Amino acid sequence: MQTKSHTATAKSRKKESGFSKIKPKASVPLEQTEPLVEDEPKLEEKSARNSSNSAGDSPQLLPAEIKLVCTQDNLANHLELVSKAVPAKPTHPVLGNVLLVACKKTQRVQLSVFDMSLAIQTSFDAKVISPGDMTIPVGLLSDIVGKFSPGDITLVSREALNREGEDSEDSGNSATLPEAVSNSPVATLIAACGRYQVRGLSSEEFPAIPEVKTAQTICIPAETLKEGLKGSLFATATDEGKHILTGVYFKIGQDSLEFAATDGHRLVVLNTSIQGFSKKKQAEITQPLELTVPAKSLAELERILSSRTSADPVELSYSTESALIEFRWGAQRLVTRCLEGTYPAYPDLLQQDFQHQVTLEKAPFIKAIERIAVLADKKEKTLSIRINSEAQQVSLSLFREFGNGLEQMAAHVNSEGTLSISFNIKYLLEGAKAIASSQLQMHLTQRDGPAILVPAGNPSKPNILMDAKYLLMPIFKE
Repeated sequence: MQTKSHTATAKSRKKESGFSKIKPKASVPLEQTEPLVEDEPKLEEKSARNSSNSAGDSPQLLPAEIKLVCTQDNLANHLELVSKAVPAKPTHPVLGNVLLVACKKTQRVQLSVFDMSLAIQTSFDAKVISPGDMTIPVGLLSDIVGKFSPGDITLVSREALNREGEDSEDSGNSATLPEAVSNSPVATLIAACGRYQVRGLSSEEFPAIPEVKTAQTICIPAETLKEGLKGSLFATATDEGKHILTGVYFKIGQDSLEFAATDGHRLVVLNTSIQGFSKKKQAEITQPLELTVPAKSLAELERILSSRTSADPVELSYSTESALIEFRWGAQRLVTRCLEGTYPAYPDLLQQDFQHQVTLEKAPFIKAIERIAVLADKKEKTLSIRINSEAQQVSLSLFREFGNGLEQMAAHVNSEGTLSISFNIKYLLEGAKAIASSQLQMHLTQRDGPAILVPAGNPSKPNILMDAKYLLMPIFKE
């Protein structure tokens, strides 16, 4: 695909929460592109922090002397929300932990994970008896809490792991451990079924999550954002060598939102209106805001949005100085850095002379592709399509040495004569599934030109008016 430069400009405004200033002491330069912070987490012991609350709504971090009571359901659900963003092999142990901050003033618990590129925060109500903070291995903590029966859980911090039936004063476990380990905090979970202890790390080692300092916040309907991500993420590139193509391109106007994604072989473009969905008056967008957000971060955003029930919009904030983008909704917050580079200038690809137009029932078309796909593999994945205007019919075929398949179905063909064209069967199937309507239209130029799939018939979700175009390059052999 040909490429042209898009200019990314934005004005955004940051909305602070009660926890917005809660962050460990760590150097956080924001000038570089990736990761979010340049410095690695500091692993040495640090001096004790101020144990008193600061003035205002944002308490300072306190020594890790925590005692709180929360429900199993609350803790398990919020751990599930953040845990998927933790890397399987973190570069430092603390990056595999969740930062837990208990605030007595607000009677809330905040959970944060940060892999140096993607940060997710959430908070929930709890009975905070003694405030404090610590980091705990998120996978182990989530597994333990998930196995507890419904009911209250008491979480307290201990100075050392205890053997069964022993108090911390009588236990000698820490004596044989290295000093750095024996002094690390321990989370004790007490439920009706029993007690579990998990060794954590000091919250001072947890890197600070950057704040997105902006002048404007754009409100996007949550359902619209979720459907836009669902309809575009699958078309992003997975090859890190195609750096800019590993993200979804956003073009945000005063009343419109456009998603675009391509891996070089196919292209998805989704347009929708966001007019009238702002919770508050927004600053005028004099020029469209254009940015490319990593698909990995957006996949986590889609997952979290799919689990929520609130009708409140998602607040998007973007900083041109640091190229940071923040999505905030309710008590949740996701921060990531946008990708650098110019996105392919795709609009010209959609402006071609499409001489052939075919309308099909989507469900039977998908079923036919799925049936014939059993013959495809990595070696042979070419599906041939023959369009017959006289018979008003479309034929799908795939031939292999060991066998072949043929599917035929009625269609409304608006062209003359016949046309044969071939596609990657996986790309065609994913594109057909992404069309959110009862019927789909296929617009074609010629056998070696691109095809575009667009919705037709009744929309799957009438409440979301989204103009979708899925462009697919054919497999052409002389």
